[in-house]
Amino acid sequence: MDLPALFTFIVKVVVVTASGALAPGPLFFTNITQGTKSGAKGGLAFSVGHMIFELSLVVFLALTLQTVLNEANRATINLVVGVAGGIALLLFGFFQIREALSQKSGEPTEGRTSSKNPLLLGTLFTGLNPYFILWWVFIGAPLILEALNLAFFAGVIIMYVSHVWMDYAWLIATAYLARRGTNLIGSKRYRIVMIIFGAVLIFFGFDFLIPSLLGVPPLI
Repeated sequence: MDLPALFTFIVKVVVVTASGALAPGPLFFTNITQGTKSGAKGGLAFSVGHMIFELSLVVFLALTLQTVLNEANRATINLVVGVAGGIALLLFGFFQIREALSQKSGEPTEGRTSSKNPLLLGTLFTGLNPYFILWWVFIGAPLILEALNLAFFAGVIIMYVSHVWMDYAWLIATAYLARRGTNLIGSKRYRIVMIIFGAVLIFFGFDFLIPSLLGVPPLI
């Protein structure tokens, strides 16, 4: 196992997947709504529910890629996944920046769903979120493929652990802040962070796309 390459890969996973973890969506808004009542405890339950569906999807994608991945078609798979992932990163980055710029300070958050079972809600709002599915199919798949190339399924485990801790930290923290009455979405700092991550997504989009088209290793 190439440890320097693995460390660089972990950094890439953390930076790229932060865009998915921090981006507002149905799960995020419902977590905030529940957080006003249950605080960090509710955020933890949401995180577990989210992971139940997400880990199943990651395992499915890893097994699918590993099944079709062999020396005969490795170059083709790398090209298709790299180009699709690169284009998706560019689009997601652009839309994330646009959404952050259009978000008005003090704008009310979405979502009024209430339930006594945040674990179930975490699972449902993850599986029913098209943004989440598309993110893993087009952006997560290149990361899974790179993990397989680096260290087979051990690489996938490292990749997922490098990602999922952010889901836990983010959902628990936002639920706790919601309990304290903090309007995170309306804050200027949050929008700035989203713009920065949007720019990072665009950078990695080119880093996925151009090397895939040229048949050379990615810059990072």
